[in-house]
Amino acid sequence: MRLLLIAPKWPEGSLWGQIYFRFPYLALTTLAALTSDDWDISIIDENVDSLDFSDLPDLAAISIMTPLAKRGYEIADAYREKGVPVVLGGIHPTMMKDESKTHADAVAMGEAEEVWPQVLSDFRRSDLKSFYKAPDFCRLEQLPMPKRDLLNRHAYFFVNTIQTTRGCPFDCEFCSVTSLYGRTYRVRPVEDVINEMGQMERGSVFFVDDNIVGKPSYAKELFRALIPLNVKWFSQASLSIVKDRELLDLAQRSGCRGLFIGFESLSQESLNAMGKSLTRVDDYKEAIKMIHDYGIGIQGSFIFGTDQDDQSIFPDVLRFIEKTHLEAVLFSVLTPFPGTRTREALLRENRIIDTDWEKYDMNHVVFRPKKMTPRQLQDGFNWAYKRLYGYRSIVKRLFPFRRSGLFYSIQNYGFRQAWKKTLGIL
Repeated sequence: MRLLLIAPKWPEGSLWGQIYFRFPYLALTTLAALTSDDWDISIIDENVDSLDFSDLPDLAAISIMTPLAKRGYEIADAYREKGVPVVLGGIHPTMMKDESKTHADAVAMGEAEEVWPQVLSDFRRSDLKSFYKAPDFCRLEQLPMPKRDLLNRHAYFFVNTIQTTRGCPFDCEFCSVTSLYGRTYRVRPVEDVINEMGQMERGSVFFVDDNIVGKPSYAKELFRALIPLNVKWFSQASLSIVKDRELLDLAQRSGCRGLFIGFESLSQESLNAMGKSLTRVDDYKEAIKMIHDYGIGIQGSFIFGTDQDDQSIFPDVLRFIEKTHLEAVLFSVLTPFPGTRTREALLRENRIIDTDWEKYDMNHVVFRPKKMTPRQLQDGFNWAYKRLYGYRSIVKRLFPFRRSGLFYSIQNYGFRQAWKKTLGIL
């Protein structure tokens, strides 16, 4: 029987739909690995390949994030009209199961490891249930090897994505990670991680963990095991990494070349409101310098639109980024994703003004801010990106190109081109 695993394309008006240095979705290759060998499996990432609706599988499974929900539903409806059963999964169907069910034969909620084999078994017996949800979080021991051979290899910047942990020890108001995983932080056996890396192609590795240093003792064990492999790797981490010099040293020695770090705001009041009170704005500059001194580049993240933000936030953040030489930065408009406490609060206050899921890409304003108009927030966000990825700022931040200069130069150029295509602002 034929199984088609699908990742919907990003909307045309979204920054993410224009980025060309894409990474593949680990969810799809993991689903393929959880599928028995008697299935003929194909993976289509619509961002790099086209769907052929004349070539029908026996079953279609679509993984959906919130900004991809509209397109995901369109794909699901198209297949169902042609008689193909559809299963929807991912974070959006998990949080919006009833809405998703109107477009699917079945909705798989939460982690796939415990429910996907049952979905396939029920399908074969023509007994597909409406909803599937694992009774508990899955263990990370002996996870199946993702089937990366099913990917269109040449369509991606690199395909070496791997997960070592799940969850995050923090509980931020705006983040859906805790909504999905609860307040859990689970780790894979280091031996399993190293074994999987040994079967990947040569080249850089991206650990897709939400916070690779969430459990320092585990991170140290992992980093020590990476040292003999002589790999270059990137991941996401909290700023707490600087509190443990041994951890930071091991990260460098193990091949860390860059970390995605969520600074989120330059206002301590905003951080406290977000649920990040343990993060101290006063420590930012020293922490950034320390990470840079270890040869590790930083891709920072800042959120615009909190209740404490006014229009001064945009130039303030730009000055900070350039002064601290952050190699790359992602700006986000505060977005009320389903399942987050931010959404609950904005709904109570009747401040959500747009329910088009395509706009929930962190680049569009979908609520009324307190100290700005929606238009001022959107214009300030666009202005900040225009300045950030102008050539002057790129050179100022990266020069003298000591920390993975080639990688960050390509990344900055990619973001510049993406914004140019999206809004024509550069």
